[in-house]
Amino acid sequence: MRLTQYEINSIKKAFKEIFESGDVYLFGSRVDDSKRGGDIDLYLVPSKKSDDERERKIKFLVKLDEYIGEQKIDVIMAKDKNRLIEQEALKYGIKL
Repeated sequence: MRLTQYEINSIKKAFKEIFESGDVYLFGSRVDDSKRGGDIDLYLVPSKKSDDERERKIKFLVKLDEYIGEQKIDVIMAKDKNRLIEQEALKYGIKL
């Protein structure tokens, strides 16, 4: 996994501040130590569903930017486990 411990802790902290509880998965190229570069792909599974998920996703990204600085971060919110992107994130991702 190509994240520093500080980045991992920051992701988890931002998630907890915005969503309170649930799971965060890192997936995509950052999971593979042999690759270089790449954005940070996160799959967020909040314990509680909310009508304002889009707003909370933006707040999460802003908070994460405060902690780790400007980086290319893609966030997928859990909506339907039948979506291919969610299946890939769960199958190949690493729970933080």
